[in-house]
Amino acid sequence: MDRRKSAADARRALDRVLAPYRALTHRRPPRGWARAIRDAFGMTAGQLGARMGVTQPTVQKLERSEQEDTIQLGSLRRLAEALDCELVYAFVPREPLEQTYGTAARAVARKELAAISHSMALEDQAVDDAEEDDRLRRFIEDELDPREVWAARP
Repeated sequence: MDRRKSAADARRALDRVLAPYRALTHRRPPRGWARAIRDAFGMTAGQLGARMGVTQPTVQKLERSEQEDTIQLGSLRRLAEALDCELVYAFVPREPLEQTYGTAARAVARKELAAISHSMALEDQAVDDAEEDDRLRRFIEDELDPREVWAARP
């Protein structure tokens, strides 16, 4: 299977899996998820600590580190388990992967095809927008290696 088709299939599959998570990408509670869940249960830090086998000050330290974005994933997992929660860890793209890739690929394709378009315009052979879109689409599908899309990006 060629690299372009494989990457496109992977993007579409991941987009289907990630779609339900897009609705959940709001900000975490100001004091963090662990604290919000603990408070909702009416559980004290000492009680949570007992469930985790740690002290109340350790729980407070963990909650602060979540709030400050310094908590380790393993610590989050331990907090979640003690709260009878499932830790869900995912990167959720702001836009569908196909859309993000398509935007980046079109920018690369435009740059690659710019010299040809310029020459055609000079020779009074400019193409209309629909033809240009078709040329870009064919270039992306037939010529562009997906790795080249990200080569020039920071």
